Formats: sequence, C-alpha cells, structure tokens
Amino acid sequence: MSHTLGQLAAKVQGVVKGDSDLLIKKLGTLKDATECELSFLANSKYQNQLASSSAGAVLVKTEALAQLVENAIVVSNPYLAFAQLSHLFVPPVQCWSGVHPSAVISPKATIADGVVVGPNVVIDDDVNIAEGCAIGAGCVIGRGVKIGKGTRLYPNVTFYHDVVVGEACIFHSSAVIGADGFGFAPKEGGWEKIDQLGSVVIGDNVEIGASTTIDRGAIENTLIGHGVKIDNQVQIAHNVVIGDNTAIAASTAIAGSTKIGSFCTVSGGVCIAGHLTLADNVHITGMSMISNSIAEAGSYSSGMGMEPTAKWRRTVARVRRIDDMAKQFLQLKQQVNKFLEKVDNK
Repeated sequence: MSHTLGQLAAKVQGVVKGDSDLLIKKLGTLKDATECELSFLANSKYQNQLASSSAGAVLVKTEALAQLVENAIVVSNPYLAFAQLSHLFVPPVQCWSGVHPSAVISPKATIADGVVVGPNVVIDDDVNIAEGCAIGAGCVIGRGVKIGKGTRLYPNVTFYHDVVVGEACIFHSSAVIGADGFGFAPKEGGWEKIDQLGSVVIGDNVEIGASTTIDRGAIENTLIGHGVKIDNQVQIAHNVVIGDNTAIAASTAIAGSTKIGSFCTVSGGVCIAGHLTLADNVHITGMSMISNSIAEAGSYSSGMGMEPTAKWRRTVARVRRIDDMAKQFLQLKQQVNKFLEKVDNK
C-alpha cells in the first residue's frame, strides 16, 4: 500500500514541495509520524510541531508552511485531503471471500454474485442484497430486508424485518436497525404494547456507529437521509426523521417523532425530546437538552459549563434562589416606582 508523494498529491490536486519520489507507507500524526509517513496540519495551534516532526512529508495549506519542512503537499484543505488519502491505506477487513459455509441463508433470499457473507450469518426469507456488499460474521438479516450496492456490515449487526438500506453504507458492530419503538398504552394494572408497524428506511452513503440503535416506526417509517453520519451508542426512536448529511456524535438520544433537518450537527451526549422540529443547519453543542423546536439555523447550547467544584456549588445554590430573587427584585422595583411617583408629585 505504498505510494509516492507525487502520486498522493495527484489524488488530492495538490502541489509537491520536495521529493516527489518519496515513498509513503502510512499516515500519521505530526507528533508521532516517522520518515515513511505522511501527516497533516489543519489547525494552526499545532504549527509549532512542524519543526520537531519526523514525518516524511506533511499536507499543508500554504507555500509558507511548506518551507518549514523538507517535503510537503500544498493543498487547499489539508484535513479533507488527509481524509481522501486515508482510503488508500485501509488494510483488508476480512480473510474470506464468497459465502462462508457456516452461513444460514434462506432459499428465498436473493444475493448478488460476489457478495461476501461471513461465518455464522443468518439471512431470512425475501432478503435482497445487491452487488458489492459484505456481510460480516454473525450478522442477522431479517425477512424482507433490502440492502443496496456496496454496503458493508461489520460483525454482529442486526437488521430486523423489512428494513431498507441504500448504497455504499457502513454499519459497525452490534448496530441494531429496526427494533420495536418504545410504544405502550397505559391500562389498568400495566401497559398494552403497541405493535410497531412501520420500518426503517436509510439512504445512500450513511454510516452507523457501533451499538447504535434505530427503532422502526409505529405506523410510518423511521427515515435516515442520504449522507447521514451517526456515531457509536446513539439511540434514535421510532418515527424520527433525519435530513441529508446530518452528523450525530456518540451517546445522543433522540425521542420519537422528532424531525432533524439537513446539514445539522449534534454533539455528544445530547438529549432531544420527542415531537420537535429542528431546521436545517442547526448545530447543537455537547450535553445539551433540547426541549423545544428550533426554527432558525445556528448554534444552540444548554446546561452549565465546567468550573471548579467549589465555585460550581456556589453557582448552583444561587440558581436555586433565582425564583425568590426575582420576586424580591419585583417588590423592590414596585417600591422604587412608588417612591419616584411621590417625588414627581411634590
């Protein structure tokens, strides 16, 4: 998987400064890269690491930065270029080809030629898997599932019945797609389960992280748009709609029937209440609690920022007194107004 610096530059429309024939075998960080590795500088706060870096070459944004190292590729967006070049250095992710003999596949399933099916996979009736797909060890594909071209499932992914997945998607280990939504009607002495009659429909070029769950819809489908990226251990409840190219970080929980627009970002640990609507290009910072719809694009936060514990405790104590303080302020304001009226009347 070695490439010359010139070959890598051509892949990202960059310009080489230094030795175009330098052989690059790996990618690495500025701090730890060796002479056979390519690194990148995308954040100016790491610029002081250039001089001490042992990287064979560095992706940089300007000619001036290129002068600080022996070899470089000058490119308009070093971080994007690094992402694009990472595809060239991916090691093989499976040691088998074709269908493993331990896989259990229904005779009613349709699997395109060349699909890789790993050990102990179970594929139910009426499943349709398109060409170029790879199904990792231990995956379970329920009845009626449809999977588009070039989609990859890492080991132990579970698709419940009738899930529909687009092309070029990636599902990491232990993701569960199409489990029942949390639907129960209260009754005397307990709860009546509401059967979840919808499914999950996922667009093209979607990536779903490890142990993330996406529930099927109660009546209509849960919808995940094209290009959506979802991190590990995210909970998406029934009938949620997520617009194209939205990214959601780890440990976020989205309650049922909420609609999130396109090109949004949701940071880690966020909770979004149910039946809300978030506009396109909304950006939620970490650990926020979203309890109302958001109609305008922009960045939104809630919660309290970090501070030393002693100060935080004092702040919380004062927050608990805000209601009393507001009442006292109103009383004081009324008294001041009465005093001013007396002064004006003299």
